[in-house]
Amino acid sequence: MNGIDTILRRLDTDAKAEADAVLKKARQEAEIDRILADAAAQAEAAADKFRTQAEAEDRDLLAKSERTAAEREERLVSAAQMEGRKTILAAKQTVMEQVYDKALEKLLSLPRTQYIEVLAALLAQASPEGRGEAIFSAADRETAGQAAVDAANAKTGGHLMLSAETAPIRGGFLLRQGSVEVNCAFETLVRLQKTETAGLVARKLFD
Repeated sequence: MNGIDTILRRLDTDAKAEADAVLKKARQEAEIDRILADAAAQAEAAADKFRTQAEAEDRDLLAKSERTAAEREERLVSAAQMEGRKTILAAKQTVMEQVYDKALEKLLSLPRTQYIEVLAALLAQASPEGRGEAIFSAADRETAGQAAVDAANAKTGGHLMLSAETAPIRGGFLLRQGSVEVNCAFETLVRLQKTETAGLVARKLFD
């Protein structure tokens, strides 16, 4: 083998080695690129997942916030409506109390003659047989008691008596027959009337 053949073989061997090296390097670079591409894809997928999750959580928080705000507004409106109803009810009750208070005051301020007539009618109704004793307030006993008892006896033909006692009432009387006492005080009668007629009065006032 001469020198030329040796040189040619060496060149061929070197060329093959170089080609192998280049191919190996290319393969390595391709593998690296694939790995890097896979890693980038995985990173992007992870980023997309967290971004989607974050957006979903943001939507949930916004929805919860909106629901919370709406619920709070609804509670406030409901509380305001309830408070308004309470205020209106309290005002109506005040008006009702004034109506019955005025009725009582009107009854108490009747002219003496009419006042005695009302007392006599009540006495006759409370004791149609004309028995017992009538107990008045201190003021009424002095100004109207005996006249009312006499007028009631004239109606019933009975024998009602004016009691020496007085009662802490504003008007009307207490009728005592033995151990039984009937409360015909005007404030009591108005209160009973209020219980019976409050609904009707309220409808007339507010409907």
